[in-house]
Amino acid sequence: MTTHTAPAGPAARTAPGLGLTWSLRGRGPEDVPVLGDPGPPGGQPAAPATGRGVRVCVVDSGVERDHPLVGEPASSWVVVKDEESGEITVEPTTTGDTCGHGTACAGIIRRTAPECEIHSVRVLGERFSGTGDILMAGLRWAVEQRFDVVNLSLSTTRTRFAQELHSLADSAYFARTVIVASAHNTPVESFPWRFASVISVGSHQEDDPDLHLYNPAPPVEFFGPGQNVTVPWLGGRTIRTTGNSFATPYVAGLCARLLSAHPRMTAFQLKNALYLSAANVRHDPSTADHAPRPSTAAGDTHDDAEI
Repeated sequence: MTTHTAPAGPAARTAPGLGLTWSLRGRGPEDVPVLGDPGPPGGQPAAPATGRGVRVCVVDSGVERDHPLVGEPASSWVVVKDEESGEITVEPTTTGDTCGHGTACAGIIRRTAPECEIHSVRVLGERFSGTGDILMAGLRWAVEQRFDVVNLSLSTTRTRFAQELHSLADSAYFARTVIVASAHNTPVESFPWRFASVISVGSHQEDDPDLHLYNPAPPVEFFGPGQNVTVPWLGGRTIRTTGNSFATPYVAGLCARLLSAHPRMTAFQLKNALYLSAANVRHDPSTADHAPRPSTAAGDTHDDAEI
């Protein structure tokens, strides 16, 4: 695969150390200092937490340029496969969105984390069409660019991609690129949301647009607002739509907000913060002297484009 590299922004704060350490023989704590962040108390970001300085990549159908509810993406890319040679490249593009799905996701991220930096990688064509190898190439490219958050409101049921996706999701996790992945809308096996190294999201039907829930019976970990939500669409307009795809960018936006206030948080700290701030998580009064915290995180089309 040939790629073109996007310049790393000021928020490229997540570069891991060089090499792998399999043990600490002959070394002590003073040899491996870590400048950490305790994270927000109760999982709620410190004010102001607007997503500023956080780079979010939407791997989807593209993002419409200059949509009033999204704004101009910081960069737009497309995955292209040469039909004769089979070579896959990731190239800059000005073509925008092919079907509206990516614009909807970007708009939810913008609404949740208004000052984050949104980038787009198009892996879907018209009518939500796509292939597993194109998805893999786009997601791998996003991970290699060390974006802080990757929104993936897509999944594949093709098991032949599962192992490679699993490895890629783990690589992102250890490099502190947080993949927020949508669960399938139907009870089927699909990937990568099934992997513990991503933040997996389904939708709830509560009216509160700023409420997320923790799922006590995973593999889906969190539920966000995704039922009859108003989202940006093609032509500068909006539609009302339903699906896990639209709950996912809300949680991705929450991650951007958390990272803007606490930039050294790791992926597992983000999961914990989302857990602690979920509206349905109750805190044992024997171990805490405060009341349960409510969540303060930030024409129907059915979705979850399958590849």
